[in-house]
Amino acid sequence: MLTGKKILLAVTGSIAAYKAAFFVRLLVKDGAEVRVIMTPSAKDFISPLTLATLSKHPVESDYFDNQTGTWANHVELGLWADLMVIAPLSANTLAKLANGYCDNLLCATYLSAKCPVMVAPAMDLDMYQHPTTKENLRKIASFGNLIIDAEAGELASGLVGTGRMAEPEHLMSHVREFFHNKGLLANKHVLITSGPTFEPIDPVRFIGNHSSGKMGTALAKQCLHSGAQVTFVTGPATTIPSPAANLHVVKVTSALEMLHAAESAFEKVDVAIFAAAVADFRVSKPADEKIKRKDSSLQIELVQNPDIAATLGSRKTNQFTVGFALETENEVDQAQKKLLKKNFDLIVLNSLKDTGAGFSHDTNKVSIFDKNNNSWDFGLKSKAEVAKDIIGLIATKIA
Repeated sequence: MLTGKKILLAVTGSIAAYKAAFFVRLLVKDGAEVRVIMTPSAKDFISPLTLATLSKHPVESDYFDNQTGTWANHVELGLWADLMVIAPLSANTLAKLANGYCDNLLCATYLSAKCPVMVAPAMDLDMYQHPTTKENLRKIASFGNLIIDAEAGELASGLVGTGRMAEPEHLMSHVREFFHNKGLLANKHVLITSGPTFEPIDPVRFIGNHSSGKMGTALAKQCLHSGAQVTFVTGPATTIPSPAANLHVVKVTSALEMLHAAESAFEKVDVAIFAAAVADFRVSKPADEKIKRKDSSLQIELVQNPDIAATLGSRKTNQFTVGFALETENEVDQAQKKLLKKNFDLIVLNSLKDTGAGFSHDTNKVSIFDKNNNSWDFGLKSKAEVAKDIIGLIATKIA
């Protein structure tokens, strides 16, 4: 049931806009309070009066109402909602959202919304398959927006293929799942390490790796959405989740700094997720000044960095710990060895051999293992969806 939930439905110019009436009716019937905003072109496909009657609230479409002399406060709309759903999402509005255009009330509300945003694309199959559309969907997914994939069937053009907006009943399932997941980690404190570490050679050079920290950031966002208090220890070159009352960010550079920050939080947490790609080695004596080119070769002595996950895993009391393994050969065997060696409760495996998985991608393909020889395999998904799978599994384990 959605009793007491505040849903902001945004409707764009698409033939699928007629489904918005059925969707609003289902939301209201399930107990939600619904307000609707529309783009000007959406009014060509469905009457604002219809949606106002079903939602029991006036429909907003323009910044200023000449009849009443009032203006629609897009900031207030974005603050009011627990969830914003853009359904249908046309190719035109998708392009605007992906690039920060703000030429109507809907886009302005999206840009100022503090709540999560869920979108349901609707367009003809060739438009849906166009590289630009795929890139724009990938882009808004990387912002943390939740994508409800278009469905296959007969389209308004008469063609048959993928592009239909998800049916209202399917939209309802996604909305219910969203609010169900929202409390999965309520009253839990989660530590997440994320991103690379940079180990200095001299003041301008360092040893690092290709980690973007996108997986760690996605995990942090999902934990926050699930109601957890999150301590996010992140290396450089990482996107930080939006500020939140239940988020504490600790920025570090080196492995030793990350270890210190993680140690400080570890005793107080219920769950620790070690998603960082920590450099295995550091320079024994970094130079104080920039090293000049003098000879044809340069020798640098490396020493081993501490294994943060193994160090803290050996100190576990009641913490539930999750590690990551990025492998290139004997993947499953290597992951299972790390699971035991580092005293993890779960380990998440991905392989650099899988297209679209690993460093820097917005997608990932993972398998998860526990100490009881149970395993879970997941297909290629956005890192936001992978994070949802991981956090959902953690929640079932610690319930």
